[in-house]
Amino acid sequence: MAANLTLSLAGRTALVTGAATGIGRAIALAFARAGAAVVVNHLGRKEQADVLVQEIHQLGGQAWALEADVCVAADVTRLAEQLQQRCGTLDILVNNAGIIQEKPFLDTTEADWDRMLGVDLKSVFLTCRAFLPGMVARQQGVIINIASDLGLLGRAQLAPYCAAKAGVIGLTRSLAREFAPAIRVNAIAPGPVATAMVSLESMSAESIQKELDIPQQRLAEPEEIAATTLFLASDLSRFYCGQVLGPNGGSVMP
Repeated sequence: MAANLTLSLAGRTALVTGAATGIGRAIALAFARAGAAVVVNHLGRKEQADVLVQEIHQLGGQAWALEADVCVAADVTRLAEQLQQRCGTLDILVNNAGIIQEKPFLDTTEADWDRMLGVDLKSVFLTCRAFLPGMVARQQGVIINIASDLGLLGRAQLAPYCAAKAGVIGLTRSLAREFAPAIRVNAIAPGPVATAMVSLESMSAESIQKELDIPQQRLAEPEEIAATTLFLASDLSRFYCGQVLGPNGGSVMP
C-alpha cells in the first residue's frame, strides 16, 4: 500500500485563506499543479485573486476566488455556503490568512491585540468550526494551519503576533486529538519568508536583520513553505497527526 502514496491531490478541493499573495498564493499554485481544485480566499484583493485564478486556469486547473473576512463569523458562514454551492465538499482547509505588527508591548492597545488575535487566531477557529462538520460527516479531511517559528520562540515587540501563533499551535494539537483518525490536523511554523509581511513596511530593519540571523542566513521563498504544505495535504503525510513542521532555516531546532 505504501507504494501507492503520492503527492497527487487529484479529485480534491482545497480552500486557502489569504491566498491572493505571498505564501497563500504559492500554496494555491502548488495545490493546483498537484491536481486540486482551489478556492482562493481573499479580503480586498480582488485583482490579485483574479490573476491567480486565471493563472491556475492556464495550468489546466480549476479555481474560484471568494472574498471573505475570515475573522468575522458571518463572512465565514457565507464563505462556506458559497463554497458548497460552487464546489460541493471541501477536502483540504489551509488556514493561512495572517497579519503582523511590530510595536512595543506597553504601547500595544486593546484594539491592536484584538485585531492581531482576530486575524491570526480567531479566523482559524471560525473556519475550522465551519468546515469540520462536513469533514466529520464524510469521515475524511485535512486541515493545515500556518503558524510561525515566533509562536515557539517569542520576539520582543511582537507579543500579540507571537501569542496568536502559539495559540494556533495549541488549537492544532487539540483538534488533532479530537478529530483523529478520520481528519488529519497539522501545522506549519515557517521561519522568515520573503513576503510583504517581512518588509520595512511592517517591520523595522533591526527586526528583519534578526530574521536573517539563522543558520541558513536567508529568507525562505514562499514556494518552499508551499512544498511543506503540499506534503501535509497529500497522502504521503497520512501518519502525521498534530505535528508542527518547521521549514525555518534553522531558527528552531527542537
